[in-house]
Amino acid sequence: MDYDVIIIGAGPGGIYSAYELVKLNPDIKVAVFEAGNELSKRKCPIDGDKVKSCINCKICSIMSGFGGAGAFSDGKYNITNDFGGTLYEYIGREKAIELMKYVDDINMANGGEGTKLYTTAGTEFKKKCIENKLTLLDASVRHLGTDKNYIVLENLYDQLKDKVEFFFTTPITGVKKTDKGKYEVEYDGGKASSDYCIISVGRSGSKWMQKICEEMDIPTESSRVDLGVRVELPAVVFEDLTKELYEGKIVYRTKKFEDRVRTFCMNPHGAVVNENTNGIITVNGHSYEDPKLQTENTNFALLVGKHFSEPFKNSNEYGESISRLSNMLGGGVIVQRFGDLEKGRRSNEKRIMEGSVRPTLKATPGDLSLVLPKRILDGIIEMIYALDKIAPGTANDDTLLYGVEVKFYNMEVKVNENLETSYPGLYVIGDGSGVTHSLSHASASGVYVARQIVNK
Repeated sequence: MDYDVIIIGAGPGGIYSAYELVKLNPDIKVAVFEAGNELSKRKCPIDGDKVKSCINCKICSIMSGFGGAGAFSDGKYNITNDFGGTLYEYIGREKAIELMKYVDDINMANGGEGTKLYTTAGTEFKKKCIENKLTLLDASVRHLGTDKNYIVLENLYDQLKDKVEFFFTTPITGVKKTDKGKYEVEYDGGKASSDYCIISVGRSGSKWMQKICEEMDIPTESSRVDLGVRVELPAVVFEDLTKELYEGKIVYRTKKFEDRVRTFCMNPHGAVVNENTNGIITVNGHSYEDPKLQTENTNFALLVGKHFSEPFKNSNEYGESISRLSNMLGGGVIVQRFGDLEKGRRSNEKRIMEGSVRPTLKATPGDLSLVLPKRILDGIIEMIYALDKIAPGTANDDTLLYGVEVKFYNMEVKVNENLETSYPGLYVIGDGSGVTHSLSHASASGVYVARQIVNK
């Protein structure tokens, strides 16, 4: 079990690392170890009929497997340095954009052709946002949709499966450097070694990554956690923006605390979904390219980023505690009408069913003020009223808020300009590194590291 390169994780970073390695050197011997299943076997048991809520599978098919957590996302590739990570700080702004465009070209050649590339350049919404104390971030956005994104991943796997050795449902339990200068990975039932090792475990691998860094004495820095809700409202409310931009990344600074509240993962005509991270049920959103799969609603997250310093530094632990409180009170995700939140009362099944917004996720009616800290909830309410000025109807009583949505970020692993740790030949990429926070940045980091290795 000796390889030239071992890749831990088959998410975007791992996939594009493998793709570029075998493209540049067809003779290279590459192994990819993944805790989840191959794409065709990734099936969530929730069917809305017999199984209506998360049953805490040992390996979550939504979060793990070929394609990573992004496999069943709405397939948005944001080509920008303004958000999605700080990859440009390591490799330069021009190189980062160049690699994101290269990944886009690969996607277009593997099933993504015909999808639209949106851009904020020259849009009138930028001025409209400024007039209302909002900031619209610059980006080009390629929307594949959950359906087309799946096709792209299928095609990439078909290309790679005969050139790369994949080990699915094989979580790695340990990584170490041997006396011979190789990297040895351990898993249940065996070991494998390589000259180079690429770790790309995604956000869901944050605890595992922290453990490896502690064992190997790799320096890390405290990161942040984003807490908030997913908003669901009639698609017509944001239609002017979504038709032109598909997704607007909008930032607002609150009056009282000067916290930054941002929109995230906007899904026109999409659906709200459950997400399982380390046994904690949170909320997310998907959308589809195929009109037959689309809904009458649009959903997006409103998130407030929190950083911690002395004496408490574990931002993810804080996010998990808030999520567990939501799970305890609601048995999973809680849903509340905005009007009920403003009136200080919990929502019930009757008021939600009588409302004008038909929920796309079966969630427990409840009171988000019992879950989210006042500071965060105040910021979200302020943001909803600010958005109502550019998209009238956002602050309607029947607008639905699902909670909680949490974006966990890995402790940022200390790497050099090659995304290499203090151990030569050991690379940490993608969202597992804390450097990237998006499909496009994670994929680009994989290509970048593969080229470094081939050059060596």
